[in-house]
Amino acid sequence: MSHNSFGHLFRVTSWGESHGPAIGGVVDGCPAGLSLGEADIQPFLDRRRPGQSKYVTQRQEPDQVRILSGVFEGLTTGTPIAFMIENQDQRSKDYGDIANTFRPGHADLAYHLKYGVRDYRGGGRSSARETAIRVAAGAIARKVLGDGVRVRGAMVQMGADRIDRARFDFAQLEQNPFFCPDPSSVDRWEELLAATRKSGSSLGAIIEVVAEGVPVGLGAPLYAKLDADIAGALMSINAVKAVEIGEGFASAALTGEQNADEMRMGPDGEVEFLSNHAGGILGGISTGQPVVARFVVKPTSSILTPRQSVDRFGHEVDVLTKGRHDPCVGLRAVPVGEAMLACVLADHLLRHRAQNPDAPTRPRLPRN
Repeated sequence: MSHNSFGHLFRVTSWGESHGPAIGGVVDGCPAGLSLGEADIQPFLDRRRPGQSKYVTQRQEPDQVRILSGVFEGLTTGTPIAFMIENQDQRSKDYGDIANTFRPGHADLAYHLKYGVRDYRGGGRSSARETAIRVAAGAIARKVLGDGVRVRGAMVQMGADRIDRARFDFAQLEQNPFFCPDPSSVDRWEELLAATRKSGSSLGAIIEVVAEGVPVGLGAPLYAKLDADIAGALMSINAVKAVEIGEGFASAALTGEQNADEMRMGPDGEVEFLSNHAGGILGGISTGQPVVARFVVKPTSSILTPRQSVDRFGHEVDVLTKGRHDPCVGLRAVPVGEAMLACVLADHLLRHRAQNPDAPTRPRLPRN
């Protein structure tokens, strides 16, 4: 099985399975001399960690990260940074009944047909457990980006229930278990998810990730478009079925006048945009505006309602998935989306510095 790495100059490779002894990753290309320790990574893993509320899987994993290489006396050395996270709360017996059957909506069938063998314990390599590695890598990417770039995410829709955009407040994210930026939506979401969880079903979600302070010039016009790489990175997250940048699908309903982000000159010579329908990227290149992306997470496929399926012997069967699962994967997808956006931006920042070291970081123009 190949394709376990992503990125170019900032390159991440992940390894491990959901019910193996450990998972981990290697980050290659991180510049030397950056301050980095396990304490810089752990807070981001804690935000993604399972078992923290009644609304997520009750698998109890401390997700304690251990750096194995690439750091000396608190500073990155420029060599590959390897890290490991032990799995400590596997319950493989929960999956014994599906060893020979394929769960609808899961990767089981496609994985079996491609490789001829699969680790049925929690999905093995295709499990969302792998996303902890991405979150750890994202913490390292944030070090590369520096304090001037801020990456944040929020869940803006659960099932069919959307937030009130007029009430959007990033300060609310840590005040509720849903990463919800609209306090008026929290009570509704609690009732909705409690009822869904009790019925044994699941819900989808939409996550929005925003990066502020992104330098101008990241990306390229053709085959290394910043928005294309962001879309690919977000699509690689488990259960993600759609991605949009900026206004996204809604731009189809706008006129050219409405969609175009008009510009004026600011007093300091910096170009000021009057809107951000483009999501901070024009022609595949960052403009200096906030980079905005959203992705859709499908309903969790592991549900308690019997579903029609087949087994590997060609028999028609009914499948009921046991075990511990998220009734809405979107809750823990927020820090994963943040991490993937940070990794793409770090990779493009290093590429940009290598090719255009003297390029301006902000959209400033000389005045005649």
